Amino acid sequence: MSEISFDDFLKVDIRVGTVIDAQPFPEARRPAIKMWVDFGDVIGVKKTSAQITKYYTPEKLIGTQVAGVVNFPPRQIGPFMSEFLALGFSDGTDDNGIVLIRPEQGVPNGERMS
Repeated sequence: MSEISFDDFLKVDIRVGTVIDAQPFPEARRPAIKMWVDFGDVIGVKKTSAQITKYYTPEKLIGTQVAGVVNFPPRQIGPFMSEFLALGFSDGTDDNGIVLIRPEQGVPNGERMS
């Protein structure tokens, strides 16, 4: 990996938001869940598709907080337009289950990672 400057890192806008809706995404090539996340008054609600079905169900996601990059351009995922990137880590297994990055304590929607 090449090094980046701190100024480069600051360009990535990572915020926390609350999942207000989540639905299965059967049209996706790999199992995924569609999520709508409230990032607060300034950013509003953004949607994404995430391949997180190993550890999460739509019902269990609603009301939880997640971290996401909110300043990437929208990306078409099949018939769905993804507006942010939900952040997570691979669990290191062969099927690469993803574990979402979430705050340990509740924080206001829209708070920027610091």
